[in-house]
Amino acid sequence: MDYPIRTLQQIRPLLVGFRKRAGLSQAEVAALLGVTQQTYAKIEANPTATSVERLFTILRLLGSEIVLVQRGESNDDMAVDTVPDPAQARLPLPALKSKRASVAAPSKVTPPSKKTERW
Repeated sequence: MDYPIRTLQQIRPLLVGFRKRAGLSQAEVAALLGVTQQTYAKIEANPTATSVERLFTILRLLGSEIVLVQRGESNDDMAVDTVPDPAQARLPLPALKSKRASVAAPSKVTPPSKKTERW
């Protein structure tokens, strides 16, 4: 079943629902991620504050995925679960002009900070 997301506030209940449908507790998902239950609870409580990479990992663990659908100007009311035939969906692409951009090398490479990311 498809769950279209139109606002960021919709992500949290979907994560909770996917986790419960998978029959997993927060502690079990946390163990799979290699974090504490408290850390996963914070992620689940505010998933918009986590990285997209982390969100993808969680969704993959829960057996879910993100599907993006582009709506055309005349297809604003198109159902999310309908996928157009790729052969029919080919749109003419504008001609690209080949311009070689001159990018100067950075004068100094900044070392990474010593700040550790806490999951």
